[in-house]
Amino acid sequence: MNKGILLSGGLDSIALAYLIRPDIAFTIDYGQKPAKTEISVSDKICKLLNIHHEVITVDCTCLGSGDLSNNKTLAIAPSTEWWPYRNQLLITLACMKGIAMDISELALGSVKTDSFHKDGTNSFYDKINDLMQYQEGNIKVTCPSIHMMSTELITMSKVPMEILLWGHSCHTANIPCGICPGCLKHLRVKQDLGLDIESSENQ
Repeated sequence: MNKGILLSGGLDSIALAYLIRPDIAFTIDYGQKPAKTEISVSDKICKLLNIHHEVITVDCTCLGSGDLSNNKTLAIAPSTEWWPYRNQLLITLACMKGIAMDISELALGSVKTDSFHKDGTNSFYDKINDLMQYQEGNIKVTCPSIHMMSTELITMSKVPMEILLWGHSCHTANIPCGICPGCLKHLRVKQDLGLDIESSENQ
Protein backbone atom coordinates (compact mmCIF):
# COMPACT_ATOMS: atom_id res chain seq x y z
CA MET A 1 0.00 0.00 0.00
CA ASN A 2 1.22 3.48 -0.86
CA LYS A 3 1.02 6.79 0.98
CA GLY A 4 0.06 9.92 -0.90
CA ILE A 5 0.08 13.67 -0.37
CA LEU A 6 -1.68 16.62 -1.91
CA LEU A 7 1.20 18.80 -3.10
CA SER A 8 0.41 22.35 -4.19
CA GLY A 9 3.96 23.67 -4.25
CA GLY A 10 3.28 26.03 -1.36
CA LEU A 11 5.44 26.31 1.76
CA ASP A 12 3.28 24.06 3.93
CA SER A 13 2.90 21.21 1.45
CA ILE A 14 6.61 21.32 0.57
CA ALA A 15 7.54 21.06 4.26
CA LEU A 16 5.12 18.19 4.83
CA ALA A 17 6.35 16.32 1.75
CA TYR A 18 9.94 16.71 2.96
CA LEU A 19 8.94 15.50 6.43
CA ILE A 20 6.88 12.42 5.56
CA ARG A 21 8.38 11.41 2.18
CA PRO A 22 5.23 9.85 0.66
CA ASP A 23 5.27 7.42 -2.24
CA ILE A 24 3.03 9.52 -4.48
CA ALA A 25 2.25 13.24 -4.68
CA PHE A 26 -0.88 14.54 -6.37
CA THR A 27 -0.95 18.05 -7.81
CA ILE A 28 -4.30 19.12 -9.18
CA ASP A 29 -5.04 21.64 -11.89
CA TYR A 30 -8.68 22.38 -11.22
CA GLY A 31 -8.68 25.67 -13.11
CA GLN A 32 -6.87 27.86 -10.58
CA LYS A 33 -4.83 30.77 -11.96
CA PRO A 34 -1.41 29.68 -10.61
CA ALA A 35 -1.76 26.02 -11.68
CA LYS A 36 1.20 26.07 -14.09
CA THR A 37 3.70 27.18 -11.46
CA GLU A 38 2.18 24.98 -8.74
CA ILE A 39 2.73 21.97 -11.01
CA SER A 40 6.25 23.05 -11.96
CA VAL A 41 7.35 23.57 -8.34
CA SER A 42 5.72 20.32 -7.21
CA ASP A 43 7.43 18.39 -10.00
CA LYS A 44 10.80 19.83 -8.95
CA ILE A 45 10.19 18.80 -5.33
CA CYS A 46 9.15 15.29 -6.33
CA LYS A 47 12.20 14.76 -8.51
CA LEU A 48 14.45 15.89 -5.67
CA LEU A 49 12.77 13.61 -3.11
CA ASN A 50 12.23 10.68 -5.50
CA ILE A 51 8.44 10.85 -5.11
CA HIS A 52 6.19 9.72 -7.95
CA HIS A 53 4.32 12.80 -9.18
CA GLU A 54 0.80 12.56 -10.54
CA VAL A 55 -0.81 15.64 -12.12
CA ILE A 56 -4.60 15.55 -12.31
CA THR A 57 -6.35 18.01 -14.61
CA VAL A 58 -10.07 18.62 -14.19
CA ASP A 59 -11.38 21.96 -15.44
CA CYS A 60 -13.63 23.43 -12.76
CA THR A 61 -13.04 27.03 -13.87
CA CYS A 62 -16.73 27.85 -14.11
CA LEU A 63 -17.26 26.74 -10.50
CA GLY A 64 -14.55 28.91 -8.96
CA SER A 65 -14.75 32.02 -6.84
CA GLY A 66 -12.42 34.85 -5.91
CA ASP A 67 -8.68 35.35 -6.34
CA LEU A 68 -7.90 31.88 -7.65
CA SER A 69 -10.46 32.21 -10.45
CA ASN A 70 -11.77 34.74 -12.95
CA ASN A 71 -15.09 34.83 -11.13
CA LYS A 72 -16.19 37.28 -8.47
CA THR A 73 -15.86 36.43 -4.80
CA LEU A 74 -19.14 35.05 -3.50
CA ALA A 75 -20.81 36.94 -0.69
CA ILE A 76 -20.65 33.85 1.54
CA ALA A 77 -16.85 33.59 1.17
CA PRO A 78 -14.79 33.88 4.39
CA SER A 79 -11.83 35.24 2.37
CA THR A 80 -11.02 36.51 -1.13
CA GLU A 81 -9.26 33.28 -2.15
CA TRP A 82 -12.10 30.99 -1.04
CA TRP A 83 -13.30 28.49 -3.68
CA PRO A 84 -16.50 26.57 -2.82
CA TYR A 85 -15.83 23.05 -1.53
CA ARG A 86 -12.24 23.22 -2.83
CA ASN A 87 -10.55 20.92 -0.30
CA GLN A 88 -13.39 18.43 -0.57
CA LEU A 89 -12.95 18.51 -4.36
CA LEU A 90 -9.18 18.08 -4.24
CA ILE A 91 -9.33 15.23 -1.75
CA THR A 92 -11.98 13.45 -3.82
CA LEU A 93 -10.01 13.81 -7.06
CA ALA A 94 -6.78 12.62 -5.45
CA CYS A 95 -8.53 9.60 -3.94
CA MET A 96 -10.25 8.82 -7.25
CA LYS A 97 -6.83 8.60 -8.87
CA GLY A 98 -5.14 7.15 -5.82
CA ILE A 99 -7.48 4.20 -5.37
CA ALA A 100 -6.16 2.73 -8.64
CA MET A 101 -2.60 3.37 -7.40
CA ASP A 102 -3.19 1.43 -4.20
CA ILE A 103 -2.89 4.35 -1.78
CA SER A 104 -3.97 3.69 1.78
CA GLU A 105 -3.50 7.23 3.07
CA LEU A 106 -3.67 10.78 1.73
CA ALA A 107 -1.95 13.54 3.72
CA LEU A 108 -2.68 17.25 3.49
CA GLY A 109 -0.61 20.19 4.66
CA SER A 110 -3.24 22.45 6.17
CA VAL A 111 -2.02 24.41 9.20
CA LYS A 112 -3.62 26.09 12.19
CA THR A 113 -4.17 29.42 10.41
CA ASP A 114 -6.28 27.74 7.71
CA SER A 115 -9.13 27.31 10.18
CA PHE A 116 -10.77 30.59 9.13
CA HIS A 117 -12.61 28.51 6.51
CA LYS A 118 -14.54 25.38 7.41
CA ASP A 119 -12.60 23.04 5.11
CA GLY A 120 -9.36 24.03 6.82
CA THR A 121 -10.41 22.82 10.27
CA ASN A 122 -9.66 19.66 12.20
CA SER A 123 -13.40 18.94 12.32
CA PHE A 124 -13.57 18.98 8.52
CA TYR A 125 -10.66 16.55 8.20
CA ASP A 126 -12.22 14.21 10.76
CA LYS A 127 -15.46 14.19 8.80
CA ILE A 128 -13.92 13.68 5.38
CA ASN A 129 -11.66 10.96 6.75
CA ASP A 130 -14.75 9.14 8.01
CA LEU A 131 -16.40 9.56 4.61
CA MET A 132 -13.41 8.30 2.61
CA GLN A 133 -12.81 5.36 4.94
CA TYR A 134 -16.49 4.42 4.76
CA GLN A 135 -16.26 3.99 0.98
CA GLU A 136 -14.56 1.35 -1.13
CA GLY A 137 -10.82 1.78 -0.94
CA ASN A 138 -10.88 2.70 2.74
CA ILE A 139 -8.44 5.59 2.17
CA LYS A 140 -7.37 7.37 5.31
CA VAL A 141 -7.22 11.18 5.11
CA THR A 142 -4.76 12.80 7.50
CA CYS A 143 -3.64 16.32 8.27
CA PRO A 144 -0.57 15.99 10.51
CA SER A 145 0.06 19.74 10.65
CA ILE A 146 -3.45 20.98 11.46
CA HIS A 147 -2.49 22.07 14.99
CA MET A 148 0.77 23.71 13.88
CA MET A 149 1.71 27.12 12.58
CA SER A 150 3.58 27.15 9.28
CA THR A 151 6.86 28.00 11.00
CA GLU A 152 6.44 25.03 13.36
CA LEU A 153 5.84 22.63 10.47
CA ILE A 154 8.79 23.99 8.49
CA THR A 155 11.10 23.83 11.49
CA MET A 156 10.02 20.27 12.33
CA SER A 157 10.47 19.13 8.73
CA LYS A 158 14.09 20.35 8.58
CA VAL A 159 13.52 21.21 4.93
CA PRO A 160 16.54 23.15 3.62
CA MET A 161 15.69 26.81 3.09
CA GLU A 162 16.95 26.78 -0.50
CA ILE A 163 14.32 24.11 -1.25
CA LEU A 164 11.57 25.86 0.71
CA LEU A 165 12.17 29.01 -1.31
CA TRP A 166 11.03 27.21 -4.45
CA GLY A 167 7.55 27.48 -2.98
CA HIS A 168 4.81 29.34 -4.84
CA SER A 169 1.96 30.72 -2.74
CA CYS A 170 0.37 33.34 -5.01
CA HIS A 171 -3.37 33.00 -5.52
CA THR A 172 -3.68 35.21 -8.57
CA ALA A 173 -0.88 34.34 -11.02
CA ASN A 174 2.03 32.11 -12.00
CA ILE A 175 4.40 34.94 -11.11
CA PRO A 176 3.93 36.19 -7.51
CA CYS A 177 1.80 39.33 -7.36
CA GLY A 178 3.19 40.25 -3.94
CA ILE A 179 -0.12 41.55 -2.59
CA CYS A 180 -2.62 38.66 -2.41
CA PRO A 181 -3.14 36.80 0.90
CA GLY A 182 -1.01 33.92 -0.33
CA CYS A 183 1.95 36.15 -1.19
CA LEU A 184 1.62 38.04 2.08
CA LYS A 185 1.62 34.79 4.06
CA HIS A 186 4.67 33.65 2.10
CA LEU A 187 6.55 36.83 3.06
CA ARG A 188 5.37 36.70 6.66
CA VAL A 189 6.51 33.11 7.12
CA LYS A 190 9.92 33.90 5.64
CA GLN A 191 10.24 36.84 7.99
CA ASP A 192 9.25 34.67 10.96
CA LEU A 193 11.94 32.18 9.92
CA GLY A 194 14.51 34.98 9.83
CA LEU A 195 15.15 34.69 6.11
CA ASP A 196 16.63 37.54 4.10
CA ILE A 197 13.59 38.66 2.08
CA GLU A 198 15.44 40.61 -0.58
CA SER A 199 18.02 37.91 -1.35
CA SER A 200 15.40 35.14 -1.36
CA GLU A 201 13.18 37.07 -3.77
CA ASN A 202 16.09 37.22 -6.21
CA GLN A 203 16.57 33.45 -6.29
